[in-house]
Parts: sequence; structure tokens; C-alpha cells
Amino acid sequence: MKQINRIKLGLAVCTILLTGCTGIIAPKEVSTVQKKGATEFTAMANAKVYEELDFTNTADYKAVSRGFIATWPDDQILDANGNVVWDFKQWDFLGEPNEKIAPDTVNPSLWRQSQLNRKHGLFEVVPGIYQVRGFDLSQMTFIRGEKGWIVMDPCVTVEVAKASYKLVKDHLEDLPITGVIVTHSHVDHFGGIKGVVTKEDLEKGKVVFIAPEHFFEESVSENLMAGNAMSRRATYMYGNLIPKNEQGSVGGGLGQTTSIGEITILEPTHKVIEDGQVITVDGLDLTFLEANGTEAPAELVYYIEKYKALCPAEVVNHTLHNLSTLRGAQTRDALKWSKVIDKMLKTYGEKAEIMFAPHHWPTWGNEEIVQHLEGQRDAYKFIHDQALRLANQGYGPIEIAEKIKLPAKIGNEFYNRGYYGTVNHGSKAVYDKYFGAWWNGRPSNLYKLPTVEAATRYVEYMGGEDKVLKMAKKSFDNGDYRWVVEVLNHVVYANPENKQARYLEADAMEQLGYQSESGTWRAYFLTGAQELRNGVVVAPAPNTASKDMVEALPMTNLMDYLAVLINSEKATDLDLIINVKLTDVNENYSMTLKNSVLNSYEGLNKSANTTLKIKRETLNKIILGETTLTEEIKLGSANVENLEGLNSFLGSLEKPDFWFNLVEPIKSK
Repeated sequence: MKQINRIKLGLAVCTILLTGCTGIIAPKEVSTVQKKGATEFTAMANAKVYEELDFTNTADYKAVSRGFIATWPDDQILDANGNVVWDFKQWDFLGEPNEKIAPDTVNPSLWRQSQLNRKHGLFEVVPGIYQVRGFDLSQMTFIRGEKGWIVMDPCVTVEVAKASYKLVKDHLEDLPITGVIVTHSHVDHFGGIKGVVTKEDLEKGKVVFIAPEHFFEESVSENLMAGNAMSRRATYMYGNLIPKNEQGSVGGGLGQTTSIGEITILEPTHKVIEDGQVITVDGLDLTFLEANGTEAPAELVYYIEKYKALCPAEVVNHTLHNLSTLRGAQTRDALKWSKVIDKMLKTYGEKAEIMFAPHHWPTWGNEEIVQHLEGQRDAYKFIHDQALRLANQGYGPIEIAEKIKLPAKIGNEFYNRGYYGTVNHGSKAVYDKYFGAWWNGRPSNLYKLPTVEAATRYVEYMGGEDKVLKMAKKSFDNGDYRWVVEVLNHVVYANPENKQARYLEADAMEQLGYQSESGTWRAYFLTGAQELRNGVVVAPAPNTASKDMVEALPMTNLMDYLAVLINSEKATDLDLIINVKLTDVNENYSMTLKNSVLNSYEGLNKSANTTLKIKRETLNKIILGETTLTEEIKLGSANVENLEGLNSFLGSLEKPDFWFNLVEPIKSK
């Protein structure tokens, strides 16, 4: 995003983070303080995993390779300018599924999952249904219609979607796209759509585009208001800042990582609004169920009678999913999630013979499908019910998370392991859904000191930094890494310059990462350790504010986002009414800034003391950073009545710092 300073509007204020699973960034890897290997405690903890889970079960290894046809002929997928969009070879260190055992620095269960997710290529699910897997965080499905291909979920970027389609044309049939299904409103399921179809294809009726009700609105607006913080946290969650190796990221659990390329969007021609809705696409009848408010605010699942095939979208996976994401998002409803899976069971449980999804590998056989659906339904229901049972006994979210463990019968199933979401933070999400996350109901936690002030007092009460470090070293030597991180966090927040504390906390955090079964927990811990050792390394910030996204962004959403950027102190004495006339689309809006609050409205305000006349097309270019308001005023393509008033408004906007600290105090401005 462009720096906001008075007349250099930025209205380029929206780096739009759209997804439950993005955070695209090209890191500058820096390692001034070296990583360390696994301690004996970590090696023992990881070795114990082999005893707890049935690694002799090779069903997933067979399933992930079943139906292999071919893969991309090169090591990388490139964009038109030769930039790397997807790199297959970055995961070579993992080896093939079941080929290499996990090193001591990786939880064997996560290692197994990453080996499975790494498998890439074009696969036959059943004659007539094919998938391109391992080219992105998500995967594309191609379903044979009477005249062409029906595509489901065209990945994150245009380049990956094009490559996947080319693979299908080269090795199956060179047929046109006749339909597109997008299962939900996260960018890894629609971003590549213009790699396979155009807006004209939809307008001329050549292609049917099906999505859940509210898909377009949710896709464009999701996470806009809190996008900066979510995006920064996503750099941790998806391991964007750490290398891909045995001491870094081994994958995200849901998939390996996200592609880096062009993100697009189109508006659907057909919306799924109710259970049992049938839409015929290219001679194929698809029957839909509504799943809004589960894994995404807008989501659908569907069944193809011809193939006896069920697509559960991202409601059912080969991992436990997030009820609350580490990057931050609105908390999801575990109860509704379980009930939607139950709805699938009741509707299709007796007849589905194939289950395929936009992540992971398919499941074949009715018995296996039913077991998977029942097991995952009960996992989410168990977490929901037991979290509330304990909450109603007075326990807070941290205590609840320590007490809840899935019954072995479902908890030891690999598809219910915490590779992405976990039972631990899932149970905390249930508490958050019902009670809010900030307080556990105890008076002592109602009015706590801010982190830095509390840390300073803790360290003083514990006898000073040296004494805390000495005791923390003993705890580290005993393998008590959780406690080391907690206690040294106080020292670092009290004195960020204490390198001994930073390095020892990093060492402990690193071991927690090595032991984590969750790919996202691992990435979070290892990134935290890296920043404790080396500080924040500024890299190109993630930006999914593509042309399509900006053009689709409603003006009302943009004005609401501007309100979040108002610095209340700078705006204290301002009393402004600003009209905005979008001359090319004949739309008018107004904003009032008073009491340090920005309110916005459709339509003009007769009492306005400032007016901006501009084309929406020009405004989009400003948002994209292709021009500035200053330049457009000079060119005469933007006109301002009362420039001083507009300057006052722009001067009250405060762009958030993307690279804010997460392992030490936020630096004051």
C-alpha cells in the first residue's frame, strides 16, 4: 500500500486479505543467529508419537497415489514474466509418502501429512472425475460433462489454474470449460478463475458459474476491516518467513503453502440458496446442500448421482480444521459444523461411493466414507459439547483446552489429527463463541495491567532478570519449554534488549515448534523464534488487492474501512461533511467526520463542505497504487471543492504498520 500523507490519498488504504488461508509473501531469509537441533526431550517426544498412532496403516499412502496419470513437466510453474508462482522442488526434502522417516526436528505425524500433501499431479478419481493436486494449497477438480469440463475450485492464482487445465487437456481431452463450481468464499477456491474462463464466457451463457449464496459479497469483503493484523499474523501461520526444510516449514497441514500469482474473481450466474437445489450443468445434474457459516460464511456441498460422488467442500478434510484461525478471523460455529456433516450423512450416507474435496485426497467406498463423516462430525461435536460442559462448571478457556482430548477411537484417526486446526485451540474457540475470548469470568482478570507494565512488575517480583534467566535455564534443561516461553516472555517485554532472554526463549519456542503436530503451530513457533533471534526482517508485504478485487469492492465497504484508519487524536477538532461523486458509474456517497468518528452514507449530503468528483475507474487505480489523487487532480480527472477540508480528512488517516512486533513490545510511534 502507498504511504498515506495528506493529498497523496492512498484511498489505497485497503490491502485486502480475503481468505481463511492466504498470507502470500516472498521472504528475505536472514539467519544471523543459527537455528538449533532437537534436544533429547524433543527427540523423545517425537519418537513417542510412533507409539501413539498406527503408522502401519498405509491406506492414505495408497489413496494419495491412486489414479496417477501425469504431473507438470517442469520443477516450477512460472508467470508470463518468468516469476516463480509454484515451486515443486522446495518440498523435495520430504521424500515420497512413507519413504523417509521423520527427523528429530519434526513431529512424525506432521511429517507423514506433509509427505502426503506433497504428492502432485493429475489423478483419476473415477472415470469422469479428475483432480490436479499438489499445485497449490487447494486443488482443482475436473468433471466430465456432455460437451466439456466442469471445473471446481480453480485454486489461488490464474497461473496455477492455467497449468492445471493444460495438464488435463494434454493428458485427457482438450475440451472447453462448460461450468465452474466454487465451493466457498476463500480465495484459494476462486482466485484462479480467470485462468480457465472469462467474464464474457459467463455473460454469453457459454459457462455456468455456481457458488453459494452471498459468495461474491463475502469473498470481496471478508477480513477487510482487520486485514492488516490478520495479514501480519498470516505470515507467521503459513511459515512465509522461514525456510522450507527440516528445521523450518514442512507444510501447512491443509496443504503445503499458497501459490504466488494473479488473483481474480467473477460474479456467479447461479447461487445455491437451499438444500436439495438441483442445477444441471452440461447435461450433469448436481444436487446441493447449503453449508453457510461452517468453515466459511458462504459454503456449499453437493452430490453427483451419476458418479455416486459426494463433495463436502472444506467441511470435511483429512485433518481437523480451524474453529478459530491463528491468523485471526471470526470464530466458527462448531455445532453447526457438526450438524452440516450430519446432514450429509442423512442425505447421502447410504449411497455415496466416492468423496472428493478441494483439499487432500479422495475417499473411496461407502463404508469408509460413512466412517470418515461420522468420525469428523463427532470430533467437532465432542469439542463443542465438552468445552461447554467444562465452561458451565466454571473453567476458563486455557483450563478447558488442557482437559479436552478426543476419544481414541476418533482422535487417533489420521483425518482427525490436528495438522491445521487443533483440539486445543478449537476448544478455546468454542468458549470464545459463547462467552468471548478476552475474559474467563474471574474478577482478578477483569482489569489486568497492559503487557509491558505487567512484565516489568513480574520481573521485579521474581528477583530481577538475571535470577529469572538462571531459573529459566534450569527449566529448559529439564525440557519444560512451555514454562520457559511464558516466563521469559515477561523478561523480553520488560527489556527487549536482553539478548540472553531473547535467545533462550527462542530456543524453547523452537523446541515447541519441532514437537508440534500442527503445521500452523510449528510455523508460528519457529517464526517467533526467528524474530526473537534476528528481529523483524521487513519483506514485501502480502497484497491480494488485485484489479478484480478492487473493482468488486463496494464503495460502502471502502468507506467503512476508512473509518477504521481514523486517528482519534488527530481528528478531535474536525467537523467535516464530504460528498463523493463517482461520475462514471453515477453513484453518490457522503461521509461525516465528527467526534473522531467517520460515518458514511449512500447519497449526497446537502450540507457538505467538501466534495470529491472522480471516476470509480480512477479511484480503483489510486487504490491499486497506479496513480495518486494529486496526479489525477493535476490531470483534471479528479476535482476537489475545498481542498483544505479534504486535506484535513486525509491527515487524520493513519496507515497501520504491517511489520508490527509479535514477540516483543509494539514500538510506539
